Amino acid sequence: MPRPILDESSIHPAIRAKISGWQHAIVDEVKAAVQANDVVVVGMRLNPFPGKARKTLEAAGQPYKYLEYGSYLGMWRPRSALKMWTGWPTFPMVFVKGTLVGGFNDLNALIDSGELKTMLAR
Repeated sequence: MPRPILDESSIHPAIRAKISGWQHAIVDEVKAAVQANDVVVVGMRLNPFPGKARKTLEAAGQPYKYLEYGSYLGMWRPRSALKMWTGWPTFPMVFVKGTLVGGFNDLNALIDSGELKTMLAR
């Protein structure tokens, strides 16, 4: 299910490095956390859904790594790099065993169905 991404042949060579390096530090930090932890929640202050995802994981007894990047007006540019990298439009972004599983509602569905335990057992 590939999503549309501008083909590299349609990007002028002079700007390719700028595109590939834009806000790479935040993406690299999340990639490293996802590689090092079974469950990662990426969120932002003032948005209630990252907190709800964390409380749900705590209630399930599931350890997780939490990364928080700014609030609605702060750090929106770096957060937009995460949205472009994942294709996921909202926060939280929840990763399980290296796979983006969605946000708070998607996490709840995985817990309710038992699929979260299955994913973590792999």
